[in-house]
Amino acid sequence: MAKSVLRIFSYLPNPRVWKALIAADYLGVAVEVIGDKPKNLGNWLWDFDARELQAEEKTDDSPYARVSRRGFSGTLYKTDAFMRTQPYGTVPAAFSADGTIGIFESNSILRAVARATDDCIGLYGHSPMQASRIDSFLDATLVFGREAQVYLLGVEAVTQELHTRMAAAFEFFLEGIERALEHQAYLAGEHVTLADIAFACDLSQFLRERLMRAGLDAAGLPLVSDNAEQRFPRAFAHLFALIEKPHFASYLGKYTEHFRA
Repeated sequence: MAKSVLRIFSYLPNPRVWKALIAADYLGVAVEVIGDKPKNLGNWLWDFDARELQAEEKTDDSPYARVSRRGFSGTLYKTDAFMRTQPYGTVPAAFSADGTIGIFESNSILRAVARATDDCIGLYGHSPMQASRIDSFLDATLVFGREAQVYLLGVEAVTQELHTRMAAAFEFFLEGIERALEHQAYLAGEHVTLADIAFACDLSQFLRERLMRAGLDAAGLPLVSDNAEQRFPRAFAHLFALIEKPHFASYLGKYTEHFRA
């Protein structure tokens, strides 16, 4: 088995992790993933050598006990080494093969995979300027993904303010995608790049909104993504075409059945 270029610890399944795995499959490099369902991560020691804790280790006076913040509740257990390499203390958390360097934010983890080989087959462009163009899409996707995370975590008790903010972010992001696809087959040119990988994974994750509409119904609010296929036809045609590609389908295929049906 090939030596992993990265190790990732995260909740699973997670489209943010799949970004790195899709790129790794294209490039033929190995990425190791360790994790569990979100509700179970409180039973894990967060570390490069992450592992499930024994019941007697989960105590309030544990040297690893920390108050959870973003996306989790209760106590989490994180080593000092984890916090040194992951200063924001979030997942997905990636590490160099020897565990000495931490990489955070899913698009940075995605870039690290592309940089792990001498030939990224154009996934990160063929020149510094092309790579910077791809970075522009990755940064825009990251902004959208941050808004989407806040919204999805709050959708069960959604407010008008949160809904309005998400609707604006959704429209702004997809309007840019529509324009980018007017004269080319992919976001940053004529072949798949990291920009397309990030777009497909983050938009697919946001569309889980359609499975979480009870809070919206209770508040009398529509889906942010209501009728989006008609409003943004190029973006959704591109999304559907990407999901059909083998490297994408192995991760996103089943996950996206609910909106592709």
